[in-house]
Amino acid sequence: MNAKAATASRIEKRFAKLKAEGRGALVTFVTAGDPDYDTSLEIVKGLPGAGADLIELGMPFSDPMAEGPPVQASSLRALKGGMTLAKTLAMVRAFRKDDGDTPIILMGYYNPIYSYGVERFVTDAKVAGVDGLIVVDLPPEEDSELCLPALKAGIHWIRLATPTTDDKRLPTVLNNTSGFVYYVSIMGITGTASVPTEHVREAITRLRRHTELPIAVGFGIRTPEQAAAISGVADGAVVGSAIVDAVKAELDENGRAKPGLAGKVLALVESLANGVRGTLAA
Repeated sequence: MNAKAATASRIEKRFAKLKAEGRGALVTFVTAGDPDYDTSLEIVKGLPGAGADLIELGMPFSDPMAEGPPVQASSLRALKGGMTLAKTLAMVRAFRKDDGDTPIILMGYYNPIYSYGVERFVTDAKVAGVDGLIVVDLPPEEDSELCLPALKAGIHWIRLATPTTDDKRLPTVLNNTSGFVYYVSIMGITGTASVPTEHVREAITRLRRHTELPIAVGFGIRTPEQAAAISGVADGAVVGSAIVDAVKAELDENGRAKPGLAGKVLALVESLANGVRGTLAA
């Protein structure tokens, strides 16, 4: 094993493993603490067994501007249930007691991290077992705020590229990006439109001219068939809104988890994983 392989991160190891297997990743997004801490932790712990290759864990925030109604609602449910950034990190620590291999990426906005304290957050996130960060409201021009401290600590900084990120802007976006690139496949907010596969294929081809990093595609992927199509042209398919909708569907009239909620959510993830793995039932 060479030195690079010996020091590869969980994210790098996972994408290398999947490339060797000849398939893309299923990347699942759930909001930490939705609808409550214990149910959320049960879901997160069950994701790898259901077929999730990487986990994006949303950091609840009151004003998630890039999110559609499903993810906004999940964030508000989590906050109402008392979820905090400290509890999100505690959830990662709890997950890591049983799983030392599945990459976890925290996704969210800068405000809660700023309030927590950047230095403290980076230190606590690394100790907890966080592998990467997606902070959607920090552009490359603000890398000194959090990106550079995170990279210095050994936490990947994952950046979004969009249909409007042209060839002139891409080098700036990709500077200091590591782990993988998250391609936002549609204009607008999460969970509002389906993904045009041919458009994604063309976008991936263009992105690959600028980076050797894996490219995961998100926004608009809701079904096993869509996940299969996207993971066939990209290095990964990201599913979020469909999963948080599955959580919402299993809440009672008081917003509390019905019995079996986690199992039903994980069954959806398993169907998505079967799509990505090409094992959908005929």
